[in-house]
Amino acid sequence: MDTFQVIVLALIQGLTEFLPISSSAHLILPAQLLGWEDQGLSFDVAVNTGSLCAVIIYFRRELWSMFIAWGGSMFKGEHNDESKLAWWIILATIPAVIVGFAAKDFISTHLRNIEVVATTTIVFGLLLWWADRLTNKGLTEFQVGWKKALIIGVAQAMALIPGTSRSGATITAALMLGLGREAAARFSFLMSVPISLGAAILVTKDLISSGEAIDFQALTLGIIVSFLAAYACIHVFLKLVSRIGMTPFVVYRLALGALLCVFIFA
Repeated sequence: MDTFQVIVLALIQGLTEFLPISSSAHLILPAQLLGWEDQGLSFDVAVNTGSLCAVIIYFRRELWSMFIAWGGSMFKGEHNDESKLAWWIILATIPAVIVGFAAKDFISTHLRNIEVVATTTIVFGLLLWWADRLTNKGLTEFQVGWKKALIIGVAQAMALIPGTSRSGATITAALMLGLGREAAARFSFLMSVPISLGAAILVTKDLISSGEAIDFQALTLGIIVSFLAAYACIHVFLKLVSRIGMTPFVVYRLALGALLCVFIFA
């Protein structure tokens, strides 16, 4: 890949990973519009690593507090809001792990196509619009509870279908369960850490066994660009989401889905 292609794809990954608009849908567009070849497994690992580092660094204080509190609850039986949140995040990760292992081959073989992405982009966009219009209770992430955490975790598992959007599915479920917009987004972002870390480890393992040639200069640039884009995206989204709501993202998803349908039927 040339430098321009690296920057564009890394920006797409970083900007769309944490917005409820589906990164997989966007990564299809450059190939469709510009005829670019697949970027390869090593680049996917790099840009996902950049996005993962962004969310870890942004929420470093919360994650550290949760880790310490979780350790206290595990070994000393001491429970507080942070330890409960940590356990809920762990619980919410389990459905995606199970579905990922059970349906990985089916998803990669049958669902990674533009028709599926166009459909899920539109359908889950409409669900997000409906969830945002509900009168929620304004619950915080510390009021989720294990039942709601498990339901949001199931939504995260559904997001393994390309075009669904992990953040879109989890935020939609959280809004339906009564969380406020910012709390729903924060819980979704915190949920991304264990699942993204696990996925990065598995994909790195696949990369090592594949013997794919690695362009370290391109990967380094991809990590940096995706990190900066993702960090800025998280910060701006959390600042604005309570005021602007989800409607702009719903409109964008519907427009994107319509554009993908044009490619399908053209």
